[in-house]
Amino acid sequence: MRKPSGRSEKMLNMQFFLGFAGYSSKSPFDPSMMVHFRKRFSEKDLKRINELIAERGKAMVVEAMSSLPDGDDSDDPGAHAVNQISLDDFVKPADWPEDKNWGVLTIDASCTPADITYPTDLKLLNEARESTERIIDDLCDQHMDFRKHRPRYDRGKARAVFLNVAKQKKPRRRKIKAAIRRQLDYLQRNLDAIDALIAAGAGLSGLKTHWWQKLLVISELHRQQSILLYAKTRSIPDRIVNLVQRQVRPIVRGKARAAVEFGAKISVPVRNGFAFLHRISWDPYNEGEDLIPQAKKYKHEHGCYPERICADRIYITTKNRNFCTRNNICLSGKRLGRPPKDPEINAAHKQQLSADQRRRNEVEGVFGSGKRKYSLRLIMARLTKAGPTESPSRVGWCGHAGAGFVGTAPVRWPTPLPLLI
Repeated sequence: MRKPSGRSEKMLNMQFFLGFAGYSSKSPFDPSMMVHFRKRFSEKDLKRINELIAERGKAMVVEAMSSLPDGDDSDDPGAHAVNQISLDDFVKPADWPEDKNWGVLTIDASCTPADITYPTDLKLLNEARESTERIIDDLCDQHMDFRKHRPRYDRGKARAVFLNVAKQKKPRRRKIKAAIRRQLDYLQRNLDAIDALIAAGAGLSGLKTHWWQKLLVISELHRQQSILLYAKTRSIPDRIVNLVQRQVRPIVRGKARAAVEFGAKISVPVRNGFAFLHRISWDPYNEGEDLIPQAKKYKHEHGCYPERICADRIYITTKNRNFCTRNNICLSGKRLGRPPKDPEINAAHKQQLSADQRRRNEVEGVFGSGKRKYSLRLIMARLTKAGPTESPSRVGWCGHAGAGFVGTAPVRWPTPLPLLI
């Protein structure tokens, strides 16, 4: 965010591009203005911008394809890949029958991790204790008589209790629970002291906004951790994993690298080579529920359902199978029942299943390019409203940045597609 502001002071051409009447040595805007500008875009606006980019990209591909000669014998290594592209893969033919499906829809879901430290119960409680101590100090500074309500425990000893367990490589569960119990006791005393200070006349209005907002989160954290300490389960609805980004929730992914990720979960369909953001949610959900709405969205835009839907096994449910059967949609995945006795039919089914799995590489490529090149693997936005507007823009970038998959072979568009977000 700070690079454009600094460059415009030194680069004359950038100031000319921004529309300055003359050269100026002053910074044209504060870096925080970019955040306010991004917050003006709602999720609906970003989806509309994404659709406009896709429409423009299709027009550029059609124009490039029409300009190619019929007998192209170029030595360009990418020429063969370009020739694999057919206009029917992007634009529905005008004479296509109304009662016949067209196109391919590829869908998948992923998580966009937020920029937070890995949360543990003991670490969260220690941070909450230190934050409440800071709030108590600010409230006691409002009047000298308020100091008698300060909790009388050694803060250094309370931190030593935390560090004694946190610095161990593999502490036993019994020691962790004992340390959590001690931190909960310290936190409860701090919360009682804050209530006593408020009853004595101290005002939370004297605190900064983020402090009393954090105090509300700490109260909920204390309630959740008190339940988890004595309950047999280790999960609780709407679990808090960060005191600042209170909207972040744990997303169980089951991956080898990270079984649990902390961030927003997104559902991305790739419709005939172009990626879109269908759904973004801070709370975990079953992505199999998005297949039917995405298929109906496809019909709303193209006038018919897709001919084939390539998806992961989590999407292949009984409800989705019945929906695809009623609408003559071929859903990827193994067929129900016993395999056919005819070896040719069985081989054809296996070949089609393998082709569908290769076709799913395009949506995996969207996530890969987005997380490697467009910082989708670490969302730096901290505000609740800023996070959902940053992920769609990055999906729009990686979905139309010039690389894609048509059929089973990776290709590169003849001309680079525009980046408008």
